[in-house]
Amino acid sequence: HSQGLSGRTLAQMLSGWRGFYAWLTRYHGHASNPCIGIRAPKAPRQLPKALSPDAAAQLLDAKPTDGAEIRDKAMFEMLYSSGLRLAELVGLEITQAPDIVRQGEVTVTGKGSKTRTVPVGAAARAAMEQWLAARAKLAKVDETALFVGARGTRIAPRMVQNRLDRWGRKCGMGTHVHPHVLRHSFASHVLQSSQDLRAVQEMLGHASISTTQVYTSLDFQHLSKVYDAAHPRAKKKR
Repeated sequence: HSQGLSGRTLAQMLSGWRGFYAWLTRYHGHASNPCIGIRAPKAPRQLPKALSPDAAAQLLDAKPTDGAEIRDKAMFEMLYSSGLRLAELVGLEITQAPDIVRQGEVTVTGKGSKTRTVPVGAAARAAMEQWLAARAKLAKVDETALFVGARGTRIAPRMVQNRLDRWGRKCGMGTHVHPHVLRHSFASHVLQSSQDLRAVQEMLGHASISTTQVYTSLDFQHLSKVYDAAHPRAKKKR
């Protein structure tokens, strides 16, 4: 701590030492675990990075130029439209396409093997229709994955990250864009418009609402307007 290490770093170090001494105690007769009861200082909670609505539009309104970019646009629209995690996106199956395009919903299994069904917006559905028309030229005949890479098999998470970074630079974003930024943007924008924290929690698949509450910090401007309009001591005298 005196060396200026963050609380998060100290917590990771303590976790490693705690596990190491637990192993020594269990298998090598060590007397005790000296790390038990030692707590790292609390780390400040970092706010998730989200795009502004205008920046999201700049990113997603770009037109694809080939089959790979048609796939990319469909993937990125799904991430932003439904708040999917990267693993949930690459895990989608071709059999789910009818529900996405016709029903406007997608069912995924997230952390803790929790299954949830989330809406899919009109822009994402339109992009998906384009991708389904182009997929046959890229996918292997027996491939079950909805999104495939250059080899015709299920696309790798790392490839999605690389393609999104490339797409962002092509659109002139001026900042690195990764898949979780689109998930954060989805949560922030839906919460700003609806003010329904519980609904956003369900769509994100968060086990605890405290995890979702971090997005309320991103909408301080809206809260300020509510305060100015509602609090009797905030209203200007006429």
